[in-house]
Amino acid sequence: MAGGEEGATLEFTPTWIVAVVCTVIVAISLAMERLLHFAGTILKKKHQKPLFEALLKVKEELMLMGFISLLLTVFQGAISKICVSKETLTHMLPCKLEDKKGTETTSHFQKYFASTLAGSTRHLLAEGSASSTLGYCAKKGKAPLLSVEALHHLHIFIFVLAIVHVVFCVLTVSIGGLKIRLWKRWEDSIAKENYDSEQALEEKFTHVQQHTFIKEHFRGFGKDSIVLGWLHSFFKQFYASVTKSDYVTLRLGFIMMHCKGNPKFNFHKYMIRALEDDFKHVVGISWYLWIFVVIFLLLNVNGWHTYFWIAFIPFALLLAVGTKLEHVISQLAHEVAEKHAAIEGELVVTPSDDHFWFHRPRIVLFLIHFILFQNAFEIAFFFWVWVQYGFDSCVMGQVRYIVPRLVIGVFIQGLCSFSTLPLYAIVTQMGSSFKKAIFEEHVQVGLIGWAQKAKKKKTLKAATQTAPEVNTEQSPPDSIQMGRILRNASAPEEIHPAHGWE
Repeated sequence: MAGGEEGATLEFTPTWIVAVVCTVIVAISLAMERLLHFAGTILKKKHQKPLFEALLKVKEELMLMGFISLLLTVFQGAISKICVSKETLTHMLPCKLEDKKGTETTSHFQKYFASTLAGSTRHLLAEGSASSTLGYCAKKGKAPLLSVEALHHLHIFIFVLAIVHVVFCVLTVSIGGLKIRLWKRWEDSIAKENYDSEQALEEKFTHVQQHTFIKEHFRGFGKDSIVLGWLHSFFKQFYASVTKSDYVTLRLGFIMMHCKGNPKFNFHKYMIRALEDDFKHVVGISWYLWIFVVIFLLLNVNGWHTYFWIAFIPFALLLAVGTKLEHVISQLAHEVAEKHAAIEGELVVTPSDDHFWFHRPRIVLFLIHFILFQNAFEIAFFFWVWVQYGFDSCVMGQVRYIVPRLVIGVFIQGLCSFSTLPLYAIVTQMGSSFKKAIFEEHVQVGLIGWAQKAKKKKTLKAATQTAPEVNTEQSPPDSIQMGRILRNASAPEEIHPAHGWE
C-alpha cells in the first residue's frame, strides 16, 4: 500500500477499475486519431495540400508532446533523486520564501494539484513515491532538484502551451483568411471589365497625382514627407490596412512583372494558395521558440515581473511589422510619384525586395510566427497558473499587471487576424520573386520533375564528355560530385524570374 492519502497502489487496485480507466483513455485517444485522419481525408479530397501539410504539422506537435510526456514520466524518479544543497534552492525563486511558509509544499511548483485538471487524484504521481524521494535527499541533508509533482506541473504547462499555440494559429489564419476572401469581389470586378493586354497598352494618360492610390499614400517630398509617411503607415494599419485601390494597383504591378503574358491571371487565388503554404510553417513550434520558453522560465524571478514585460515584445513587433508592410505600399507609390507627373496607360508599380528588411520578404513570416507564439505563450501561462495554483498565486502577480497582459493579448490576436495577416498576404508578393504557389499543384510536380531530369541529363552529359580525359583513378570523385548535384535538386520556395529554377 502507498503510505499517503492517494490510497492503494496498482497492486491492490480492483482490476475492473484499471480496465475501465484504460478503456476510457484508449477510446479518447483513438477518437482523436480518427478525427485527425478524417480531417486529413477531407482535405485530400478537396485538394487542399497546404492545409493537409499543416495538419501533419499539428500531428508532429502532438507526437512531440507525447514524447516529452514519456521522457518526463520515465525519468521523473531519476530527476527527483538529484539532490542539491538547500541554499541552491533559495536563489531565483518565482515566489518569496515567505509565501512558501504559508503553504504545505517545498516550492511554488509543489502546491496541491488543481482538481480542475485532474479531478481529485494525481494521475501521474503517487504520494508514497514523492515521500520516499524527499526522504532520499533528506537523509543526505539536501533537497531534491525538482520534485515529482513539480515535473508533472511543468509537463502540463508544456502541453497547454502547444495546444494554445496551435489553436491561436488556426484562429488567426481562419479570421485573416475570411477577410482576404472578401477581396474576391475586387478580383471579380476586374475580371468583369474584360481586362486584356491591349487595354493596358491603349493610348490613354493617367495623371499620377490624381490617381487614388497615389492620393492615399504619397505625402510629398523632403524630410517632412518621410516622417509623415511613417506616421501614416503606422495609423493606416488600424482602420484601412488594404483598400480596393491598393489591391488593384499591387495586383497589376505583380502581373506586369511576373505574368505579363497573362493579364487575366487570378491574383486572389494565388494569394490564397501562398497563404496556405505559409500556414504550415507558422503552426509548428520551431527550435528557436523553445529557446524562448527556456529563457522565460529562467527569468521568471520574483520581483522582476518578467511575465508582464515580455507581453510588450509581441505588441511592439506587431506594430512594427504592420507599419513596415504599410510603408512598403507607400514606397511603391512614392517611386511612381517622384518619377512621373503623367504616364501612358495604367499606373504600374515595380515590386522589389529592396523595400523589405534585409531585402528578404520572408523575414516578415518569421516575425509573425514569433508574435503568434509569444502571444499564445502569454495566454497559456496565464490560464495554466490560474487553474494550477489559483488566481491569488504569487506567480500570477498583482491585478495591475494581469489586466494589461490580457488586454494586450486580445489586442494582438485581433490586430494580427484582421490587419497584419491580410497585409502580409498581399504585400509580400511585392518582392522580386514569386512563390511556387503561382503554379497549380500538378504543374508544380511537373516542373520539379522536369528540373530534376534536366539537371540529371546535364550532369550525365558532362560526365560523358570528361570521361575520356580522366583516368580510372579520378572516376570516384566524379561519381561523388554527380551524386551531390543530384541530391541538391529540390523544389524552391521562391522563384526568381531572371534566374529561373535555383
